[in-house]
Amino acid sequence: MEPDNDTQLLEFLLLGLSEKVKVQPLIFGLFLSTYLITVFGNLLIILAITSNAHLHTPMYFFLSNLSFVDICFTSTTIPKMLWNIWTQSKVISYKECITQIYFLILFAVLDILLLTVMAYDRFVAICQPLHYTVIMNPQLCGLLVLTSWIISVLNSLLQSLMVLRLSFCTNIEIPHFFCELNHMVIQLACSDNLLSVIEMYFATVLMGIIPLSGIVVSYSRIISSMLRITSVRGKYKAFSTCGSHLSVVCLFYGTGLGVYLSSATTQNSRTSAIASVMYTVVTPMLNPFIYSLRNKDIKGALKSLVILLLNKSR
Repeated sequence: MEPDNDTQLLEFLLLGLSEKVKVQPLIFGLFLSTYLITVFGNLLIILAITSNAHLHTPMYFFLSNLSFVDICFTSTTIPKMLWNIWTQSKVISYKECITQIYFLILFAVLDILLLTVMAYDRFVAICQPLHYTVIMNPQLCGLLVLTSWIISVLNSLLQSLMVLRLSFCTNIEIPHFFCELNHMVIQLACSDNLLSVIEMYFATVLMGIIPLSGIVVSYSRIISSMLRITSVRGKYKAFSTCGSHLSVVCLFYGTGLGVYLSSATTQNSRTSAIASVMYTVVTPMLNPFIYSLRNKDIKGALKSLVILLLNKSR
């Protein structure tokens, strides 16, 4: 196929998770339920934290930001997928595809950076408890979140501009439920994409491996400090403050790594699309449950919020 230079008129076809007509209502119901649970679950976490003065601490400040990002992360892909199923249309325009790639990368990287910042927060809380309030002051917390946003925006902008340099063939089918950067650059581009592939993998290493290294270093120091604690109660208290975060990190990186491994070991793009559901859909949905079920402060704040809302409704 010849490259299509008129990108303004270029359209892609999102084939979704399955092309079987009978399966579409089931997929629509599952993803709609998952999306609503994700939005309301993370929104409750945000409201619980903002409405409870006892939770106005660095750890919960970062958690509320993570919940907001998770809502945005799922909102970049699921609503478009639901709309396509509802209207029985698989079309996504070139502009929509680039926009989706931009925001998907933005919130994915922001998720990673916030998890890294939260790991540093737990490191300071456990390894330097006497200096915690001095080190993790409001100015530093705000600066860490702002820096994470700036890095994410710049990285997403650069990678989106990289895609804009490429030429694509006409009548392109994407065996996915969203415009995925890896698939767009490697499999769909008709122009020379060697430089783009190098840039993409370099950004993946920079934005994925380096933050993960920071998390590993933080938790290695945390574990080392926990081993020096003599009392069982002290060890449990130290672990309880970072157990939820560690679970989310393992879930996010584990599912993300699974997607890339499945992409490398199989040529079936549909299998990769199904695997990507884990980190784009399932992980943001499970985060509120992980933090609420394992955290007494969040459970208490949620109960207070529910009571407050019930009293106002009367």
